Amino acid sequence: MQQRRKLYFGLALAALLTVGFVATSLISYFVAHDSLTDRIAEESLPLTSDNIYSEIQRDLLRPILISSVMAHDTFVRDWAIAGENDPERIIQYLREIQAKYGTITAFFVSEKTRHYYHPTGILKTVSRDDPGDAWYFRVRGMNEAYEVNVDADTANRERLSIFINYRVYDYDGDYIGATGVGLSVNAVTRLIEAYQRRYGRRIYFIDREGDVTLHGSGFEGAFRIQERPGLAQHATQILTSPSMSLTYTRPDGHTVFVNSRLVPEFDWYLLVEQTESPAEARIQKTLVVNLLVALGITILVLLVAHFTVRGYQRRLEEMATTDKLTGAANRQVFDMIFDHEIKTARRRGNEPVCVVSIDIDHFKHINDTYGHQGGDTVLREIAAVIREYIRESDTLCRWGGEEFLVLLGDCSLAAARERAETIRNAVKNHPIRFGRDDIFVTVSLGVAQHRASEDLTSLIHRADMAMYEAKREGRDRVRQ
Repeated sequence: MQQRRKLYFGLALAALLTVGFVATSLISYFVAHDSLTDRIAEESLPLTSDNIYSEIQRDLLRPILISSVMAHDTFVRDWAIAGENDPERIIQYLREIQAKYGTITAFFVSEKTRHYYHPTGILKTVSRDDPGDAWYFRVRGMNEAYEVNVDADTANRERLSIFINYRVYDYDGDYIGATGVGLSVNAVTRLIEAYQRRYGRRIYFIDREGDVTLHGSGFEGAFRIQERPGLAQHATQILTSPSMSLTYTRPDGHTVFVNSRLVPEFDWYLLVEQTESPAEARIQKTLVVNLLVALGITILVLLVAHFTVRGYQRRLEEMATTDKLTGAANRQVFDMIFDHEIKTARRRGNEPVCVVSIDIDHFKHINDTYGHQGGDTVLREIAAVIREYIRESDTLCRWGGEEFLVLLGDCSLAAARERAETIRNAVKNHPIRFGRDDIFVTVSLGVAQHRASEDLTSLIHRADMAMYEAKREGRDRVRQ
């Protein structure tokens, strides 16, 4: 009791000292931090986003205007309405558009003939059966005047391009085809990288679904904002707001400031990100120094607490009885449960007690194919299946690696074998989902009944021998 009181006194003293120092340091830190955060979020980052947006309008919206001019050009409409006579005329027109505006391609696809006209000639006839032509039928059925699409170039399937696909109508408002121009993705990426170098921020575009459509070098992590740690929780807010500013914390603890803005011409969102500024690092350094002072003053008291907690922790570890991965009992507690079960069976007139040894077949192949994460998933699922087919009074134990034991009290050898067959069949017909794959697993089982005065080691050995016999005979079976 006296030692406990000394501990409480020491902890109370340490707490008072720590609270005093920490409170003073944190108040100073948060005042400075909030001021800096507000300045970045409300002034610096939105201003940068405005500047980038203005430059994007200048650099990237030009192709949309070009495609609009082509879609409303009387020559294009008259030529298509007249029956597409003399294809060389439209080919020459596309060639001149490409040369005049410096695009990597220009095109017109006729709704009537489905011909794909290109500056180099008629490339093909688009078809619903060709996956590469899906873009045309998507444009054909949409209500919007145009779309921005990142796709492989029909003229060069190895070249990824940004296409402006514009619907073309005749004078009665009927759809007669699609036209537009294409930009090199690499060229646009270079523009983004130039913005990043100039402004010192990370810049990228996302579509309405949250998928990253364009980005510069140095972009890391998931290509979907719903999967980016920290940013994911703000995804819905970003995708439903024309513009907004927010902050989030990355897994490494760094704060990221984000400004998003809808670019209606692309129907994409422009995201500009900035990590903590040098001033933020200096504020954090000051906080750390202050906290170190508090730590130095209370270190002796905390050492006393440390050794005390470590003693309790050692005792808790010794008391641990459950396998962390599968939730099954571990080997240490299984010995005690077995002794208790045998004593209970003797008190009840020597009731039968059985052990089932279960080993996953070809588990090494599973680990080699799907990795240790896949193996862990299989172990968890197998344990769950076994639990479904044993009684609450029975005990499931992970004996080691891919081997499990089931202790069945008040259970004859015949009943234990029947239970083992049920488990075997359930495992065999239970596909285990891992990522996009279904893993099918079988188990080999050995059953043994406890004999009078037999110890646990001998009983498990007999169950294991029966299980090994099942392995030798081809696996996926029960032996006793």
